[in-house]
Amino acid sequence: MKILKTFVAASLLCAAALPSMALAQAYPARPIQFIVPYTPGTTADVLARLLGAKIAQRWGVPVVVDNKTGASGIIGATAAAKAAPDGYTFMFNATSYSALAAIKPKLPYDSIKSFASVSLLGTSTMTLVVNPKFPANNLREFVEQVKKQPGALNYASPGSGSSQHLAMELFKQETGTNMVHVPYKGTSGAVNDLIAGHVQASVVSLQSATPFIQAGSMRLLAVMGKERAPTFPQAPTLAESGYPNMLVDTWYGVMAPAGTPPAVIAKMNAEINALLAMPDVKEAMAKQGVDPVGGKAEKLDALLQREIKQWSEVVVRGKIVAD
Repeated sequence: MKILKTFVAASLLCAAALPSMALAQAYPARPIQFIVPYTPGTTADVLARLLGAKIAQRWGVPVVVDNKTGASGIIGATAAAKAAPDGYTFMFNATSYSALAAIKPKLPYDSIKSFASVSLLGTSTMTLVVNPKFPANNLREFVEQVKKQPGALNYASPGSGSSQHLAMELFKQETGTNMVHVPYKGTSGAVNDLIAGHVQASVVSLQSATPFIQAGSMRLLAVMGKERAPTFPQAPTLAESGYPNMLVDTWYGVMAPAGTPPAVIAKMNAEINALLAMPDVKEAMAKQGVDPVGGKAEKLDALLQREIKQWSEVVVRGKIVAD
């Protein structure tokens, strides 16, 4: 009798696994959609097209990149959240996703529950830069200068609620400084006015800042990631400068609508990890200033929860209100 019960239990387990196994074997059977909540040419868009072309070639089905832009990524994320969780829709997202969750708690979707993480793609370094005429050659001198003029100096960001905005607010809170936020409609306006001296400081991605730093039109004070940037090894991290709680990286990841079959997520995760190991993919990502990361889906889950918590605390402490 005991043997019979064991046999029945094992049979039931096998039967339960069959639909998932069958789905994994049959998938994909039609075109796959990659929703990008940002404009063509942005890093998330470039990564979606890069990996989409590889997957289409390897899996034998078309992969369509759909740029659903607007409202700082909310329109695209809403469309992805409402898509059928059948394994044929994925969203390529970036750091601003967690920043939006903090500064705009009433979104048309739940930033955690509406999606299933698929894979973290990579990260890139953020930098703290100043106009070269600003009288500070390092981070310590910059903090001293700002403290001498509370509320008199300005910093630029590509928009209210952007990750750059919240990163500088975190900097203000950790250093006890007071600067005025000047939001722009995109990175180019913020960078141009920093170079012109209309604002004194900004947080800018390393990739965007590099040519200006090399040309002498920006001064790099520190990088905001875990490690120094190989391009500018003389620039310390914020942690090295005495601010260990100020770890800010730009990240890129892939998500799917909640309820997407685990077998599909596992298959896409494995494929992405395989692609991230390819030399030509690594080279293409390096041109975008992105370091491949990959790993299990849980890595992106943990990052999202940590960042949303971090940025929510920054928003509350700073009494920051979205425009």
